[in-house]
Amino acid sequence: MSALRPVLDAFCDLDVLVVGDVLLDEYLTGAGRGLCREAPVPVVSVDGRRALPGGAGNAAATVVSLGARLRLLSVVGDDRDGAAVTTALRDCGVDVGDLVVEPGRRTIAKRRVVAGEQLVLRVDEGEPAPLTPATRARVLQALPGLVRAADVVIVSDYGYGLLDDEVVAALSELQRSCPRVLVVDARDVLRYRDVPATAVKPNYDEVRPLLTAPPEADGDRAAAVAAGAAALHDALAAQVLAVTLDRDGAVVCERGSPPYRTWTRPVPHSRACGAGDAFTTTLGLALAAGAGTPAAAELAQAAAQVVTGREVRATCSLDDLRERLAETSTRLESAAALAERVAFHRRQGRRVVFTNGCFDLLHRGHVDLLNRAKALGDVLVVGLNSDESIRSLKGTVRPINRLEDRAQVLSALSAVDHLVAFDQTTAQELVDLLRPDVYVKGGDYTEEMVPEAPHVAACGGEVLILPYLEDRSASALLARIRRQPPEPSPDDGVRVAADR
Repeated sequence: MSALRPVLDAFCDLDVLVVGDVLLDEYLTGAGRGLCREAPVPVVSVDGRRALPGGAGNAAATVVSLGARLRLLSVVGDDRDGAAVTTALRDCGVDVGDLVVEPGRRTIAKRRVVAGEQLVLRVDEGEPAPLTPATRARVLQALPGLVRAADVVIVSDYGYGLLDDEVVAALSELQRSCPRVLVVDARDVLRYRDVPATAVKPNYDEVRPLLTAPPEADGDRAAAVAAGAAALHDALAAQVLAVTLDRDGAVVCERGSPPYRTWTRPVPHSRACGAGDAFTTTLGLALAAGAGTPAAAELAQAAAQVVTGREVRATCSLDDLRERLAETSTRLESAAALAERVAFHRRQGRRVVFTNGCFDLLHRGHVDLLNRAKALGDVLVVGLNSDESIRSLKGTVRPINRLEDRAQVLSALSAVDHLVAFDQTTAQELVDLLRPDVYVKGGDYTEEMVPEAPHVAACGGEVLILPYLEDRSASALLARIRRQPPEPSPDDGVRVAADR
């Protein structure tokens, strides 16, 4: 993931507008004291109270944490909760100068009672309400200038009244006249069907009615989204559709490209609060900073995983993402250490999938193979031929990329859980050591042609052959490169001419 560090560095040069519904998230924390005498309900002795900005307020706080410059356009009431969320925004470093206070409006508040680490109760106050004519006029007056001053516009629509039909129409017209990187996170995505957004980030439940063949409750949601990508694009004008699948990661569908899958580690649902805002915000900033859609999706997934990895709700910061990149920059593990990790996974009841290869020039076929392999189990281990192993197999002109570089590129894929290098020409010794439940091979093979197959069978595993996508191979890619003469650069004319 080291190639993504310049993307993160560019965040501080971005001007971001967040427009959407701000709400108050309040946490009352304390120790459990057993059951109440009046009724069989828990008693919590509250010793702490924490007010945090929620909804669009959390998205705004995330923008600040990621180092970008922020403007926030939203509406709160003139009540106690409105004052509390305004203070919470200021505490997060958010400029509240564009926050409209509407007299008589009840600010949405969600209060959670937590005993130790256990969420006991959530109490919601306030109701969605339409804007008054005066408030709507203020929002519509402020919107054009704020959009034109922004590099990125993030819409956070919780359906609480700010983004009514007039405001959405104004946003759509502005996007047509002065396009920006516009990312929409809305509970009712169809309200944005005509908005030419850069990306829309619904969750699975929000797009399920649009899928041509949604699965049953326990079906493969990712496969259903990938199969329904064309229908989703027909329904929405966005270039990119990032459909989040909570503990199953996300499927990102870009027009003209195959769907791209990201992966995450499952966590309790109680930790999911704020993860969607982290995903949406990071996706928008990464796209504006020049990242390609798959790379932006991986960064967004990493930000969401930072949030879900914490017991207490918090935003993902720029330092968090940099640390995350450092952790995954090269994940090569020794065979002995990996064997212990795999044994632990197996004791936890996880299904281990193993595949191996050179992965010299990573291409779409490789990514598709790894995503399909990951979908066959819970943990994906990739064995990587060492440089010497590749030379033994393919001659002295290979590898094109050294082991460390190949490992770093593979580490950027959230589908890959573990990486291990091997010096032999086959992965038989690794199969004997790791004893995978599923062994995946890519290419035009039969099981009889795979030397690792008898070793997989001996440990009770299953061999599956997943053919590469048509015309997607490193050999074909190298052949196309060799047919194209290199373009001379201004400071390299002599060397390029000599190479020719």
